Amino acid sequence: MLNLKSPSYLQATILLFIAMVSVQSSGSLAKVLFDHFPVLIVSAMRLFLGAIILAIIFRIWQINFKLVKWSSIIAYGVALAGMNALFYLSIERLPLGIAVSFEFIGPLSVALYYARQKFDFVWVGLAILGLVLLFPFDQAAESLDPIGIAFALAAGACWAMYIVAGQRPSGISGNHTVCLGMFVGMLCLMPIAVFSGLSFAVFEPSNLIYFIALAILASALPFTLEIIALRNLTALSFGTLMSLEPAIAAFSGFIFLGEQLLWTQWLALATIICASIGCTYTTQKAKKKAEDF
Repeated sequence: MLNLKSPSYLQATILLFIAMVSVQSSGSLAKVLFDHFPVLIVSAMRLFLGAIILAIIFRIWQINFKLVKWSSIIAYGVALAGMNALFYLSIERLPLGIAVSFEFIGPLSVALYYARQKFDFVWVGLAILGLVLLFPFDQAAESLDPIGIAFALAAGACWAMYIVAGQRPSGISGNHTVCLGMFVGMLCLMPIAVFSGLSFAVFEPSNLIYFIALAILASALPFTLEIIALRNLTALSFGTLMSLEPAIAAFSGFIFLGEQLLWTQWLALATIICASIGCTYTTQKAKKKAEDF
């Protein structure tokens, strides 16, 4: 049974996997909303409703605000806002697979930065190879929008900031950190969303139910699980394990959307999975060895 307060390394890895599945399963809902609302409005409402949901569930009014380390919370919230909004903006201009490939430079850079043992470089290298193989080169033959590439790279930079900020002590519980961070992220995006034409149509029951579902699947649930995982995983492990996300996305597209994969992309999935398993195994082995001494 999972221990959410102090999970083991394996349990933290499972929580991270659930978070990734939750994010990928929210994609179809986001596409429905993109047909009716600007991207930044969808992103702002996702953080706004997710923050409200978590505020109620985790009783935000019980926080001792004197203990809050606002520098950590603000950095975490800004990273959340940038990571979500910039990625949504990138997929408006780029094919999804290409945008994900560019975005993952962020977490893999973190993993590479924290790599110390020789096997660390092996697993990070395998993850990079897998992402390269996953890159849809047949689509890349077309001219790529440089603004879309810039958005994807910026989203990756925010993702790297999110990993680092999520591990910094905030003075409060991980759940409250996520909640306050999402409020900060919402405050960053909401003025832009209002300027983009935010209307009361988003609060119509037929639309609001989609926004609430998106907020739960894409923000409230995965960010809560990720902050728990971040406190119990190294930045190296987190960055490498997150390389499973494009693999999960590819599987989801194959299962739910009937998207066919090239043989190189199946090889990519196997490579990424091997990198993630290898990173988990060697990190656990090194941790056990350190404890024995």
